[in-house]
Amino acid sequence: MKTYQIELGGKPLTIELGKLALQANGAVTVSYGDTVVLVTACVGGLREGVDFLPLTIDYEERLYAAGKIPGSFIRREGRPGQEATLASRLVDRPLRPLFPKGFHNEVQIVITTLSSDQENEPDILAIIGASAALTISEIPFYGPIGATRVGYIEGKFIINPTYTQLNDSQIELTVAGTREAVVMLEAGAKEAPEPRMLEAIKFAQEINQQIIKLQDEIRAECGKPKMEFAPPSVNPELSASIESLLNGRLAEAVRMPDRQKREEAVASIKNEVTANLGDKYPKLEVQAILESKLKAEIRNRVLKDGVRFGGRGFNEIRPITMEVGILPRTHGSGLFTRGQTQVLTIATLGSRREEQMLDGLSQEETKRFMHHYNFPSFSTGEVKRMIGPGRREIGHGALVERALLPVIPDEQSFPYTIRLVSEVLSSSGSTSQASVCASSLSLMDAGVPIKTPVAGVAIGLITDNTGRYEILTDIEGWEDAYGDMDFKAAGTAEGLTALQMDIKLQGVSFEIVEKAMSRAHEARHQILVKMKETIAANRGELSKYAPRMFKITIPVDKIGAVIGPGGKTIRSITEETKTTIDVQNDGTIIVGSPNEEAAQKAIHQIEGLTREIEVGTIYTGKVTRLFNFGAMVEILPGKEGMVHISEMADYRVAKVEDVVKVGDEIMVKVIEVDRQGRINLSRR
Repeated sequence: MKTYQIELGGKPLTIELGKLALQANGAVTVSYGDTVVLVTACVGGLREGVDFLPLTIDYEERLYAAGKIPGSFIRREGRPGQEATLASRLVDRPLRPLFPKGFHNEVQIVITTLSSDQENEPDILAIIGASAALTISEIPFYGPIGATRVGYIEGKFIINPTYTQLNDSQIELTVAGTREAVVMLEAGAKEAPEPRMLEAIKFAQEINQQIIKLQDEIRAECGKPKMEFAPPSVNPELSASIESLLNGRLAEAVRMPDRQKREEAVASIKNEVTANLGDKYPKLEVQAILESKLKAEIRNRVLKDGVRFGGRGFNEIRPITMEVGILPRTHGSGLFTRGQTQVLTIATLGSRREEQMLDGLSQEETKRFMHHYNFPSFSTGEVKRMIGPGRREIGHGALVERALLPVIPDEQSFPYTIRLVSEVLSSSGSTSQASVCASSLSLMDAGVPIKTPVAGVAIGLITDNTGRYEILTDIEGWEDAYGDMDFKAAGTAEGLTALQMDIKLQGVSFEIVEKAMSRAHEARHQILVKMKETIAANRGELSKYAPRMFKITIPVDKIGAVIGPGGKTIRSITEETKTTIDVQNDGTIIVGSPNEEAAQKAIHQIEGLTREIEVGTIYTGKVTRLFNFGAMVEILPGKEGMVHISEMADYRVAKVEDVVKVGDEIMVKVIEVDRQGRINLSRR
């Protein structure tokens, strides 16, 4: 067993190997604070019939790590939750570009959380551990990489801030990088200016160099020889045959201005070439060469001809249209169309009881703001099985949620649970950032008092092997599929709220990151102007179909009276008034109902339960029971008093039944509350 250690942010980062999971090709445990993850890397055989890297990242979030028992019925972990899925994606994104091109062996990285102090997040350790496990294994890998999370609190950058520190941080930025370049960015921010975000990226990359140096030391002492791998060579005879069949037609097809005709022409050429050569050569080999030639033509179109598809300028946004309030019964709706990308987002408002319950390793137990993203097959004109959200959909949904969170009003000023659902109706690049824009429109249409609108845009990159490159604003279909970078940036007029960069290269320079951020800034402000033309501010009132929330405060010692034995009292009020009632530990009660009259009725009953009975006060009560000697009257919900037969009237009453019956509403006066709390009433 060997242990390696460096200090980051005043705490040791420890990598240990040779103790656990010894049959894996590479295995390490990574510790920071009291958070510990085990990361293993295993390689399988060559997967036949695939032209991609079959890399699987499994993030196993074990609740025992934080001393928790799962809340599910079977009391064990099931399918990965959202946080585990996002962590898997966070590990996958910087690793995938660093495998050799043409390496198609199955690779599986398994991250298991063994211990969580609920202060130091395990996902950063997972990236570092995955890099270290690959670095010491036989698996070909152009690493190592470092990963660092950066916060910004009171004018200072913080290395790997804790959960608690992140509450006060303007920036939550994760940077993964090699010695030479940045590989992946992921950030949330509270309207951070771009120069500050750039400084944070530089700061993180400096820290990453220390982590990379530590892994170099581990590899020098413990690394295994890498398995032999030679990239598949191109068959010159096949390449020449394809070139002869193409005869310049692929270049002509790529230059067609109309997208549909262009894609149909390219598909027709591909089918023809595959049909002609598929019997003589392996189809996958034919298709791979065709793809490489198509990619080269697309790059020539941009870098050599200086022209984008559709004739746009490199910094030009596609035509944009927006609408709000297009659905009659939803609480809010926004439709955003940018070129052939179209997203409809619907806002729904609910009570606190509709918050999402969380069952994970973070300190948060509930979530009142949710964004969900759906990407149906018809959005790309395809036929596919509908099987629910995958990792991509979960990732896009979380990115949009992060972008909008800084402008969502707090619970004190807006006591609602808020759910947004973005339906991608048509896709041609940057649907996640279109969802940011559609979500802002939907929130404003719903009357949610957001701080300010948020807009998003995706910036792309086209490079060649000579070092030439072009940065493209608002990438669409092919620019995304055949380009080298997807740089998503969302924010307000004041600054960034979310950032995500994925690349297909082994890294991009800081110069490219800076230029991409500048382009995104310009484009975002153009979109925000158009959004303001569509809806200048959030509507002054909620939809008539949205619930109304009313907040009252009662003494903490009266909470039990409102809830009642076994919840009987509060259940009775909600059933009678058809309202929702959420009681908080500090005595705050939120009553919700689309019908204000019903809500006020519930509030009246709650106030009655918590109001002190005062001698001399007159109440209107309901007769609940009759006795020979008098009648019981409920003067406030759950509070009854006795009207003795002698206090029934100004005259002598022979029988109680002669004056009142059960269900009658009568006016009574409190004449006494005795030492035992019994209430005596009078009608005289």
